[in-house]
Parts: sequence; structure tokens; C-alpha cells
Amino acid sequence: MAINDKLKDHILESIGEGVFTVDKNFKINFFNKAAENITGYSREEVLGRFCKHIFRSELCYTDCPIAISLKSKKTIYDYESKIQTKSGIAKPIKLNSAVLYNEEEQPTGGIISFRDNSELVVLKNSLEKENTFKGIVGHSKQMQEIFDLIKEISESAAPVFIHGESGTGKEMVANAIQATCARNNNPFIKVNCSVFPSTLLASELFGHVKGAFTDAFKDRPGRFELADSGTLFLDEVAEMPLQMQLQLLRVLQEGSFERVGESITRKVDVRVISATNINIKDALKKGILREDLFYRLSVIPIEIPPLRERMDDLFPLVQHFLKKFSILYKKQILDIDDKALDYLLKYKWPGNIRELENVIEYAFVRTTNSDIIEFAKLPATIRENSQKSFSITDKHSFAENGGEITKMLALLEKHHWNKQKVADELKIGRTTLWRKLKKLGFET
Repeated sequence: MAINDKLKDHILESIGEGVFTVDKNFKINFFNKAAENITGYSREEVLGRFCKHIFRSELCYTDCPIAISLKSKKTIYDYESKIQTKSGIAKPIKLNSAVLYNEEEQPTGGIISFRDNSELVVLKNSLEKENTFKGIVGHSKQMQEIFDLIKEISESAAPVFIHGESGTGKEMVANAIQATCARNNNPFIKVNCSVFPSTLLASELFGHVKGAFTDAFKDRPGRFELADSGTLFLDEVAEMPLQMQLQLLRVLQEGSFERVGESITRKVDVRVISATNINIKDALKKGILREDLFYRLSVIPIEIPPLRERMDDLFPLVQHFLKKFSILYKKQILDIDDKALDYLLKYKWPGNIRELENVIEYAFVRTTNSDIIEFAKLPATIRENSQKSFSITDKHSFAENGGEITKMLALLEKHHWNKQKVADELKIGRTTLWRKLKKLGFET
């Protein structure tokens, strides 16, 4: 073995995550110590065997991440699945997959890193027991209306089109639709249409037969077949090439398709949920998205508002993420100081809930000697880019709202300017109190 190969193996052995590699036939040729610990198999037991016979995951037969990486030449991140350990225990994992190349830049197989996801699954179950809708935090009027709509369509199989900016939680809404619908015990297959090149997307959606193209070594069902009697979630559907959009339209209209390389027509019963973050009007005007397909997909449209338009949800989301990270990092930080919260409320959140989660995690990790997130621990982007504070300088506002201002001052004095206690006495949320103070002209 060359010295660089020894170094590579030494590095892979020292990684805390499970790592294994496979050749182009999906046979395992490397298996590190962490992989042994997670699966219960020794290296000697797995080398030379097909990975699907070791891991026995549902992904092996539907959405094999190694196969997707090899086809798309892309790295696959954060796939979640369950494997069967040697002792037969179902263990949740999260994995990444990438292609291995030789010196001639030819693919030789794949590399997979994975970690035990059991604690996060327990955390997820714990968080879902909070005051959420199918795990979605949303106390604002806009989100409550979306939750009501999801309940109303629970008996329908009509297509749903979810639109919202990046980071607003489109996939979580799709999950909630599936969890409440009559097909919730049937297959729920997800496809990110932006991951696959146009030459491979048809095979992914409709399947192929042996010999249909290079590397088509055996018959393979597509996502529509796998989702038969269930639901197919098409994420980033507007990224689909126009020719594929036409084929998708036909399936939606007729409920039938042919595998690539085959003339046999197959019938399926599939409900389609689709999502995109692009501007729909622009996409239709520019011809990026077919108008007939859009109207077919959007029988039930759902528009998820950006976080900046539902700031009543911000403090509940902050609490949700603090609880999540308290469990994940095994330290308890369940509150945030007023100044930090004020700056979060003034920020515009271009990255929406995903950005908020990252900000809270950043501040959480930096907080070491306190049980509360302080302003100084927030990222510079928040501390420097929020709007300026307000002060009681508007005499007209005081004349108009003098009675309410006096009442608010009395409550603040009573509770030593503890805004949480004032909110509790008024039986309103802390975010609502902040807005009320802002409206009255208080420096927040």
C-alpha cells in the first residue's frame, strides 16, 4: 500500500463518524472503526459484500445515495434513513455520499460518511410534542391559516403547490400534508429536481429497463412507481427541464408513463406535492415553467410567508431552537436577553427560519458561562445590520396614546422592567409586547 493510501486510511480511521467505501458494483472495500461501532459488524464481516446486504435500509431500494452520487456526479448531504444493525435493531442515521475518482478522473466507486442519529430522533419527537403543528412552529395568523388549510384538504388527493422563499420550511409543510392526509400510511417519496441532470431525471422519475443507456445494468423502477398509492414530493420543480415538464404533465393528466427504454405503459395512482422558491410570475413569463403544468400542479396553492412577515413567530421559534440545542449539546440555555431579542426582531431575515436556526446555534455554542443568550454572543451580521432602536420622542404619539403609555409604564415599573413578566400579566406573547412597546414609542 502506498504511503498516501496508509495516510488516507489513518485519517478515515480517526474520524468520529462511520465511513465506508464501495466499488462501482456497490461492494464494500473499506469500513472504519466507527462504522463497526454503529453497525455492530466487524470489518472482516463486511469487506467484499454488497452494502445493501449490510445496512438493509429502505434507501437501498428506493433512493440509494451512492447511486445518486454516481449518476449525478454530485455530493449528497444529510440523507436520513434507518439501518438494521447486526443484532437486528433499527437505528436512525444521517449520511453524506460522494463519488471516488482515480487519477484519470474516472469514477471508481463511492464514499459514505454516516452517524448515529438516535439522539436527534428522540429530540425531534420531544420537540413535536410542543405546541406545534406536526413539528412546525407557527403561532402567527398566516401560519394558523396554513395549518387550517392542511386539515381541510386531508381527505383530498388533489395536487398541492407550495411556494416560499428559501428557508421558509416548504419541505416541513409537505411533511405535514402527508402526515394528515388519507395516504399517510402509504409511500412518501421525495425528489429534488435540481440534483439530477436532465439526462438522468427521466430515469429517476419513470425508471428504466436494462440496457436503456450506459450503466443501466438492470431494470429499475422510478419514483412514480415507488410512490404508487402514495405521495410524490417534487422539490425545486421549476428547475425541471421543459421537456421533462411536458412528460410530467402527461403523467398528471393520464396517470400513466413508460420506463426509459420500454414501450409498456404503466398506470399509477400518485398524489403530487411540489415546491419551489422562484418567482412564479417571472418563471411563467420567461417560459421557465410551463403554464399548463403550473395550473395542473397548483390545484391547492400554499404560499408560505417569509419570516419578516410573521415576526409573531420569532420568539416561539427562538424558544424551540434553544430547547433543541439544549438537548443536542447537553447544556441548558432556554432564554435570550431583551436586547438580543430586540435585535432579532429588527433584523430582516433574508435566509428565513433556516438563518434564524443558524444564528441561534451560533450564539448557543458561544454561550459558555450563562443560561441565557446575551446580545454580545449574536453574530456580527445581526448586531450590525438591525434597524436603529426607538425612543419616546413622538409627542403626537404620546398625546394619542397617553393612557396606554401610562399603564405600560406602571406595569414595567411594577415588574422592574422585566418584559417577560409584563407579557405574562397581560396574557400576551413577548413578541406582541415588543410590538406594542414599539408602537407606543418606547426604546426597545
